[in-house]
Amino acid sequence: MTGRLGEKIGWIGGFVGGYLWVLVLSVVFIFQGKLAEGLPGICLVGIAIGCVVLLAPWHFPSTAYWKLMLMPYGIFGISIIWAVWAFGGFKTVVAAFSWWEFIWMVPVLLPFGIIGTRRWSDHATCRGVSDTEVPPRG
Repeated sequence: MTGRLGEKIGWIGGFVGGYLWVLVLSVVFIFQGKLAEGLPGICLVGIAIGCVVLLAPWHFPSTAYWKLMLMPYGIFGISIIWAVWAFGGFKTVVAAFSWWEFIWMVPVLLPFGIIGTRRWSDHATCRGVSDTEVPPRG
């Protein structure tokens, strides 16, 4: 991981940090003896980390970030469905919440609007990055 190390750490660390709740919940379920609920969560975390690393923007410098974020965000959605299932299903979970509590999804989706159209190659001339590292957009 040379050049633009902070951005690379931000991409990987941000998504991995976003999946920590799934890992923690999975471990709690496993310690409670609920393997059927815990093991799929561990699998989801593994798949998510794999997608985040494999779909990192420096591997696809000319691809818009929003396209690269689709898979990790899709796994976030699957993780929410997994959590609802693990806690007893839709009726059990939704009965405890009002629809207003789902407004937190707005900030979760902000990266699509803020950085979604950018590309890794857009910043090829940043300080500390050589022009040979990323081909110029043309």
